[in-house]
This record gives sequence, C-alpha cells and structure tokens, in this order.
Amino acid sequence: MEFDPSRPIWHQLVHEFSRRIVVAQWPPGSRIGGVRELAGELGVNPNTVQRALAELERDGLCRSERTTGRFVTDDEDRIRRLRRTLAADAADDYIAQARGFGIPLADATALITERWPSDDHDTARSEGR
Repeated sequence: MEFDPSRPIWHQLVHEFSRRIVVAQWPPGSRIGGVRELAGELGVNPNTVQRALAELERDGLCRSERTTGRFVTDDEDRIRRLRRTLAADAADDYIAQARGFGIPLADATALITERWPSDDHDTARSEGR
C-alpha cells in the first residue's frame, strides 16, 4: 500500500480497512489479523495500526474479544451504510475532478454509463440500487 504523505497514515489505514470490510476481504464476523501482523504486512508502526483499529471499533465496524482478538461486525446494515459512504466519497472525488476539467454533468454521467460493465449495471438495477 502506498501512503499519501499529506494525510495521517492511521487515517489512510481506517479507509483501507473499511474497504476490506466492504468488499468482504474481511467478511462479516471474521477475525481480523493481529496488530503486529497487519503492521508487518503494511510496513507501518504497530501503534499506527492500533489507532486505526480503535477507530474502526469506535465506528462499530469491529469488536474486540479479550482473548481471541478483533472481529468484523456482523451488522450487515452497518456494512451497507459504510459501502454507500465510501461510494459517495469516491463519487465526490470524481465530481470534483470532472468539474475541474470543465466537464458538464451530462458528459460526466455519460462517461460513467459508458465505462460501467453492463452485467454490473444490470445487476444493480435489478436489485434496486
């Protein structure tokens, strides 16, 4: 993982860990690796990982069990809300960049439609998303 030097690393880890939850790399109810293990994987200080995990816990995205470690929440609604929040943040970034390029709304929307894989688009529509 490459880190943006303009943002605190722990904050970037919160985003990365949230992404792992949303895409089910860390499925609901699964055990999250230990602090040292994650720190080694990411090449960061264990205290930084601990801070990011503590933030996830405060947000209700994981829970600690004293003797067995941390686990991803089983709350599917919370995960769904997180997915929508992360998608909204990505959309905001896209909108800011498109506006910066002077792209009108209709063209920005057309770009998304053109580039969206048709099978995903059809699935999302049938699920009411």
